[in-house]
Amino acid sequence: MLCDDHAVVRRGIKDTLMEATDIKVIGEADGYASLREQIRLQRPDVLLLDVDLPGRSGLEILASLQDEDPPVRTVMVSMYPEDQYALRCLKAGAMGYLNKGGDPADLLTAVRTVAQGRKFINALIAELLANHLSAPVSAELHDALSDREWQTLKKIASGKKLSQIAEELMISPKTVSVYRARVLEKLGLSNNAELTVYAIRNKLV
Repeated sequence: MLCDDHAVVRRGIKDTLMEATDIKVIGEADGYASLREQIRLQRPDVLLLDVDLPGRSGLEILASLQDEDPPVRTVMVSMYPEDQYALRCLKAGAMGYLNKGGDPADLLTAVRTVAQGRKFINALIAELLANHLSAPVSAELHDALSDREWQTLKKIASGKKLSQIAEELMISPKTVSVYRARVLEKLGLSNNAELTVYAIRNKLV
Protein backbone atom coordinates (compact mmCIF):
# COMPACT_ATOMS: atom_id res chain seq x y z
CA MET A 1 0.00 0.00 0.00
CA LEU A 2 1.20 3.52 -0.83
CA CYS A 3 0.62 6.73 1.12
CA ASP A 4 1.92 9.98 -0.41
CA ASP A 5 0.12 13.28 -0.94
CA HIS A 6 1.56 13.72 -4.44
CA ALA A 7 -0.23 11.65 -7.08
CA VAL A 8 2.73 11.81 -9.47
CA VAL A 9 5.02 10.32 -6.80
CA ARG A 10 2.55 7.53 -6.09
CA ARG A 11 2.38 6.82 -9.81
CA GLY A 12 6.17 6.61 -10.08
CA ILE A 13 6.43 4.24 -7.11
CA LYS A 14 3.53 2.13 -8.38
CA ASP A 15 5.05 1.84 -11.86
CA THR A 16 8.32 0.65 -10.34
CA LEU A 17 6.59 -1.93 -8.14
CA MET A 18 4.41 -3.21 -10.99
CA GLU A 19 7.56 -4.26 -12.85
CA ALA A 20 7.90 -7.06 -10.27
CA THR A 21 5.61 -10.07 -10.70
CA ASP A 22 5.73 -10.90 -6.97
CA ILE A 23 4.51 -7.48 -5.75
CA LYS A 24 0.97 -6.11 -6.00
CA VAL A 25 -0.19 -2.61 -5.05
CA ILE A 26 -3.57 -3.07 -3.34
CA GLY A 27 -4.28 0.51 -2.27
CA GLU A 28 -3.25 4.16 -2.40
CA ALA A 29 -3.83 7.04 0.03
CA ASP A 30 -2.97 10.73 0.11
CA GLY A 31 -3.12 11.21 3.89
CA TYR A 32 -4.11 9.82 7.26
CA ALA A 33 -7.90 9.64 6.78
CA SER A 34 -7.80 7.79 3.48
CA LEU A 35 -4.97 5.56 4.69
CA ARG A 36 -6.92 4.36 7.75
CA GLU A 37 -9.84 3.52 5.50
CA GLN A 38 -7.59 1.65 3.05
CA ILE A 39 -5.95 -0.33 5.87
CA ARG A 40 -9.36 -1.19 7.30
CA LEU A 41 -10.54 -2.49 3.94
CA GLN A 42 -7.34 -4.25 2.88
CA ARG A 43 -4.59 -5.29 5.24
CA PRO A 44 -1.28 -4.69 3.40
CA ASP A 45 1.84 -6.80 3.95
CA VAL A 46 3.93 -3.63 3.52
CA LEU A 47 3.09 0.07 3.71
CA LEU A 48 5.21 2.68 1.91
CA LEU A 49 4.60 5.87 3.89
CA ASP A 50 5.78 9.38 3.04
CA VAL A 51 7.48 11.24 5.91
CA ASP A 52 6.32 14.75 5.01
CA LEU A 53 2.53 14.67 4.71
CA PRO A 54 0.18 17.63 5.22
CA GLY A 55 -1.81 17.56 8.43
CA ARG A 56 -0.78 14.46 10.36
CA SER A 57 2.87 13.74 9.54
CA GLY A 58 4.20 10.38 8.41
CA LEU A 59 5.98 9.93 11.73
CA GLU A 60 2.76 10.57 13.64
CA ILE A 61 0.92 8.09 11.44
CA LEU A 62 3.73 5.58 11.97
CA ALA A 63 3.32 5.90 15.73
CA SER A 64 -0.43 5.29 15.48
CA LEU A 65 0.13 2.20 13.34
CA GLN A 66 2.21 0.65 16.12
CA ASP A 67 -1.04 0.19 18.03
CA GLU A 68 -2.35 -2.15 15.34
CA ASP A 69 -2.29 -5.86 16.14
CA PRO A 70 -0.01 -6.83 14.57
CA PRO A 71 1.67 -3.47 13.67
CA VAL A 72 1.66 -2.60 9.98
CA ARG A 73 5.09 -3.26 8.48
CA THR A 74 6.10 0.20 7.30
CA VAL A 75 8.87 1.57 5.09
CA MET A 76 9.23 5.35 5.34
CA VAL A 77 9.84 7.13 2.02
CA SER A 78 11.20 10.67 1.91
CA MET A 79 12.92 13.31 -0.17
CA TYR A 80 15.20 13.94 2.80
CA PRO A 81 18.65 12.28 2.92
CA GLU A 82 19.14 9.31 5.22
CA ASP A 83 21.23 11.27 7.72
CA GLN A 84 18.30 13.61 8.45
CA TYR A 85 15.45 11.18 9.08
CA ALA A 86 16.41 7.50 8.82
CA LEU A 87 17.41 6.88 12.45
CA ARG A 88 14.44 8.85 13.79
CA CYS A 89 12.09 6.74 11.65
CA LEU A 90 13.69 3.44 12.66
CA LYS A 91 13.47 4.41 16.34
CA ALA A 92 9.78 5.21 15.83
CA GLY A 93 9.08 1.71 14.55
CA ALA A 94 9.72 1.82 10.79
CA MET A 95 11.19 -1.32 9.25
CA GLY A 96 13.04 0.60 6.56
CA TYR A 97 13.79 4.01 5.10
CA LEU A 98 14.07 5.01 1.44
CA ASN A 99 15.22 8.22 -0.19
CA LYS A 100 12.97 9.13 -3.15
CA GLY A 101 16.07 10.01 -5.13
CA GLY A 102 17.64 6.60 -4.56
CA ASP A 103 17.98 3.56 -6.81
CA PRO A 104 14.55 2.14 -7.84
CA ALA A 105 15.98 -1.34 -7.28
CA ASP A 106 16.22 -0.50 -3.56
CA LEU A 107 12.45 -0.01 -3.52
CA LEU A 108 11.84 -3.55 -4.69
CA THR A 109 14.43 -4.94 -2.29
CA ALA A 110 12.92 -3.00 0.62
CA VAL A 111 9.39 -4.26 -0.05
CA ARG A 112 10.53 -7.87 -0.35
CA THR A 113 12.74 -7.67 2.74
CA VAL A 114 10.10 -6.08 4.96
CA ALA A 115 7.39 -8.44 3.67
CA GLN A 116 9.54 -11.25 5.11
CA GLY A 117 9.53 -9.55 8.50
CA ARG A 118 13.09 -8.24 8.29
CA LYS A 119 14.33 -4.65 8.42
CA PHE A 120 15.68 -3.01 5.29
CA ILE A 121 18.99 -1.29 6.06
CA ASN A 122 21.08 0.01 3.17
CA ALA A 123 24.82 0.67 3.44
CA LEU A 124 24.44 4.36 4.33
CA ILE A 125 21.92 3.69 7.11
CA ALA A 126 24.12 0.87 8.42
CA GLU A 127 26.99 3.35 8.68
CA LEU A 128 24.74 5.87 10.46
CA LEU A 129 23.69 3.19 12.94
CA ALA A 130 27.29 2.18 13.56
CA ASN A 131 28.31 5.79 14.14
CA HIS A 132 25.34 6.31 16.44
CA LEU A 133 26.22 3.27 18.53
CA SER A 134 29.87 4.27 18.81
CA ALA A 135 29.10 7.92 19.62
CA PRO A 136 29.25 9.25 23.20
CA VAL A 137 26.17 8.56 25.31
CA SER A 138 25.18 12.25 25.47
CA ALA A 139 22.51 12.89 22.84
CA GLU A 140 22.19 15.93 20.60
CA LEU A 141 19.76 18.56 21.84
CA HIS A 142 17.51 18.14 18.80
CA ASP A 143 17.04 14.44 19.61
CA ALA A 144 14.66 15.57 22.37
CA LEU A 145 12.33 17.32 19.92
CA SER A 146 8.92 15.85 19.23
CA ASP A 147 8.03 15.01 15.63
CA ARG A 148 6.02 18.23 15.24
CA GLU A 149 8.83 20.29 16.78
CA TRP A 150 11.29 18.57 14.45
CA GLN A 151 9.15 19.45 11.43
CA THR A 152 8.83 23.05 12.61
CA LEU A 153 12.59 23.34 13.09
CA LYS A 154 13.35 22.07 9.59
CA LYS A 155 10.74 24.26 7.91
CA ILE A 156 11.83 27.44 9.72
CA ALA A 157 15.46 26.68 8.94
CA SER A 158 14.47 26.25 5.29
CA GLY A 159 13.23 29.85 5.28
CA LYS A 160 9.49 29.28 5.51
CA LYS A 161 7.23 31.71 7.35
CA LEU A 162 4.96 30.60 10.19
CA SER A 163 1.89 31.12 8.00
CA GLN A 164 3.36 28.85 5.31
CA ILE A 165 4.24 26.20 7.87
CA ALA A 166 0.75 26.38 9.34
CA GLU A 167 -0.77 25.85 5.91
CA GLU A 168 1.51 22.91 5.08
CA LEU A 169 0.93 21.18 8.43
CA MET A 170 -2.78 22.08 8.41
CA ILE A 171 -2.61 23.68 11.85
CA SER A 172 -3.09 27.26 13.07
CA PRO A 173 -0.24 29.82 13.00
CA LYS A 174 -0.69 30.12 16.77
CA THR A 175 0.05 26.41 17.17
CA VAL A 176 3.14 26.75 14.98
CA SER A 177 4.29 29.60 17.24
CA VAL A 178 3.95 27.29 20.24
CA TYR A 179 6.08 24.63 18.53
CA ARG A 180 8.64 27.29 17.59
CA ALA A 181 8.85 28.50 21.19
CA ARG A 182 9.38 24.93 22.41
CA VAL A 183 12.12 24.35 19.84
CA LEU A 184 13.95 27.53 20.83
CA GLU A 185 13.69 26.63 24.53
CA LYS A 186 14.90 23.05 24.10
CA LEU A 187 17.82 24.11 21.91
CA GLY A 188 18.72 27.13 24.05
CA LEU A 189 18.25 29.55 21.14
CA SER A 190 16.76 33.02 20.92
CA ASN A 191 15.50 33.58 17.38
CA ASN A 192 15.03 32.12 13.90
CA ALA A 193 18.50 33.17 12.76
CA GLU A 194 20.15 31.18 15.55
CA LEU A 195 17.80 28.28 14.82
CA THR A 196 18.82 28.28 11.15
CA VAL A 197 22.53 28.34 12.03
CA TYR A 198 21.99 25.44 14.44
CA ALA A 199 20.18 23.42 11.77
CA ILE A 200 22.94 24.03 9.20
CA ARG A 201 25.76 23.20 11.65
CA ASN A 202 24.04 19.95 12.58
CA LYS A 203 23.24 19.13 8.94
CA LEU A 204 19.49 19.09 9.56
CA VAL A 205 18.74 21.01 6.36
